[in-house]
Amino acid sequence: MVIVAAVDHSESGPAVVAEGAKLANAFEESLHVGHILDRSTFLVLERSSVEDSRKSVPIDEVRSMAKEIAGDAARDVAPTAHLVGIVGDPGEEIIKYAEESNSSYVVVGTKERSPVGKAIFGSVTQSVLLEACRPTVTVHTHKL
Repeated sequence: MVIVAAVDHSESGPAVVAEGAKLANAFEESLHVGHILDRSTFLVLERSSVEDSRKSVPIDEVRSMAKEIAGDAARDVAPTAHLVGIVGDPGEEIIKYAEESNSSYVVVGTKERSPVGKAIFGSVTQSVLLEACRPTVTVHTHKL
């Protein structure tokens, strides 16, 4: 079994990976660090990364970009973690990967939100918390 640490492209990534590494060490499991690029981000990357507008970026290159983002978050915290790059809806893909890899835990980060944002709470974290069929740990990093 594995621990899945899902990171976004923010400064909270290393904290999410660190918490995942603690769980992996405690349960003697491997750590998988993943980043999921959603469709809109993929389209922006596709438009900004090609010289000829008739060519599209191969999906393997996009997965590679996502894997690099996961590697950036893991580099100083868990350099031996297995890195994963996925394209799709972040909430759905985190849950799907956690199920496919038979993970023990999923670790995700939270974002600072206003009181209204907390009431709406339409985030990836909420979707994972509500829909994952395995224990989910959230990591909240405070800005100083």
